[in-house]
Amino acid sequence: MPPRNKDSKGRIIHASKSQDQDCYEGERLDRLLQSIQRKIESARLDSNCLPEKMWFKQQFAIGVNEVTRVLERMPPVTPMVAPSLASNRTKAPYIGLQAVLIASDCNPRWLSKHLPSLALSRKVPLIFLKDNKGASLRLGQLVQLKTAIAIGVKAKGNAINQLIEEILRGNTIQLGIERLNSTPMLTTAHGQVQR
Repeated sequence: MPPRNKDSKGRIIHASKSQDQDCYEGERLDRLLQSIQRKIESARLDSNCLPEKMWFKQQFAIGVNEVTRVLERMPPVTPMVAPSLASNRTKAPYIGLQAVLIASDCNPRWLSKHLPSLALSRKVPLIFLKDNKGASLRLGQLVQLKTAIAIGVKAKGNAINQLIEEILRGNTIQLGIERLNSTPMLTTAHGQVQR
C-alpha cells in the first residue's frame, strides 16, 4: 500500500498520485474529447492507406490489457540500470506511451487500479476522465468502440501527439478564442477530487 499523507483538512492523499495526473470532467472533458476527436479525424484523413482498425492500433494502445502490456515493455525509470541487463535484450523495439487516458467510472475498480503505479514507474502521465458513469463510453467513441476503460497514446510524433503534448505541458487547450485552464487537483482516499 502506498504511503499516505494528509492535506490541510485531514483527508488522506495517496503519495502515488503525482503531478503528472489530471482529472477532466464537465465542460473541460467535453472540450478535451472534442479536440482529440478533431485531431484523430484530421490525422486519419492524412494517412488513408490503412484500414481504420489497424490505424487505431498503430496510434493507440486500446484497453486495460494492451495499455498494461505496453507499459510493462517500457523500461522503468530508475537511477541505476545494470549495463549487462540492458545490452542482453533481444526483444523488438517498443513504442512507448506518451500519456494514458483512464475512465474513472471503471467497474470493478480493480481492473484499472494497477495503471497509476505502473505509469508512474515509467514516467507516463495519466489523464483521468470523470463523467457520471459515461467516461468509458465517451473514451470508446474516440477509437470507434462501444466502451474503453483505458487508452494509451503511442508516441509517434504526429498531430495527436502534439495536441497531447500541449495538454500535458500547459494544461491548456486552445479552442478558438476560449481557453481551458487546468488547476492542480488531488484525489483523496475516498475518490473525491479537490482543487
